[in-house]
Amino acid sequence: MNELNFRTLDLNLLRVFDEVMSERNLTRAAHNLATTQPAVSNALRRLRELLGDDLVRRSGYGVEPTPLALTLWPTVRDALRQLRDSLAPGVFDPAQAQNHFVLAMADSTATKLAPGLVETLAQEAPGVTLRLLPLTTRDPRPLLEQGEVDLAVGYFPGVLTELTASHLQESAPRFLHQRLYEGRYVVVMRRGHPLAGRPITLADFCAARHLLVSFSGRPFGFVDEALAAQGLARRVVLTVNQFFTAGRVVSTSDLLTVLPLHFIGATGMEAELTHCELPLDLPHVHVDALWRRQQHGQSSHRWLREAVFRAVGKGVPA
Repeated sequence: MNELNFRTLDLNLLRVFDEVMSERNLTRAAHNLATTQPAVSNALRRLRELLGDDLVRRSGYGVEPTPLALTLWPTVRDALRQLRDSLAPGVFDPAQAQNHFVLAMADSTATKLAPGLVETLAQEAPGVTLRLLPLTTRDPRPLLEQGEVDLAVGYFPGVLTELTASHLQESAPRFLHQRLYEGRYVVVMRRGHPLAGRPITLADFCAARHLLVSFSGRPFGFVDEALAAQGLARRVVLTVNQFFTAGRVVSTSDLLTVLPLHFIGATGMEAELTHCELPLDLPHVHVDALWRRQQHGQSSHRWLREAVFRAVGKGVPA
């Protein structure tokens, strides 16, 4: 964009762009902006002419952003938020709010948090809506950076190690995090499994056939890393990306899997499953909330973080 174009830019076009990027749908964006779909299409056309890029293209029932749109969006969204907060710095009122928040987490985490979050919405924020997306990575920073999610909740050991190191050098870190709870993992199998009803040895564990839960699809997890450190390995014959799927498959087969202990009761298959302690030492599995620094001071995001903390039965952090 040259200087002349920027001087004549209608900033309302950026509001339309932000809403379209958030919704990935022109009709919903128009509804949120209290305008019509033709008006949204016209605004996008004008912005395309200014930037020389399509910005979004039709895809199924919505639109998909171009690489340039994905690059621009975080900056545009932050600028609009800062402008809004400066012009209208009112405190977030959950009873009157109509906000929409997006959180990314695994299904096992959702079973722990969702009931409390629903209760909070009913009691405090009837106009607020939440969307829980499946967590498909151990590094959700790109999702947060691109504005696709407001909060990521999960086990992010590599990310936290990097953040701890970078925080020593940065006066304003790009991401912040807060510990929510510790997860305890156990070996899960069907009732009647040949190994059921007794502690299993490390040799038994390695000799068995396994099902691995991997968000990314990579057939190697933290259990395999712990085994490899001892020069051992297990045979993973099936990899899935959801804990619930793992529970269902294991309940009808002789495969072993490793699941969070709290999740077994939430599967609805507790009568079909049994569990025992892992025969190897693992590092503690910490579940953390991760968010962008730009959102930290926003009263609406602060309320969201507090709601998540209450959902896991913890006191709200200072």
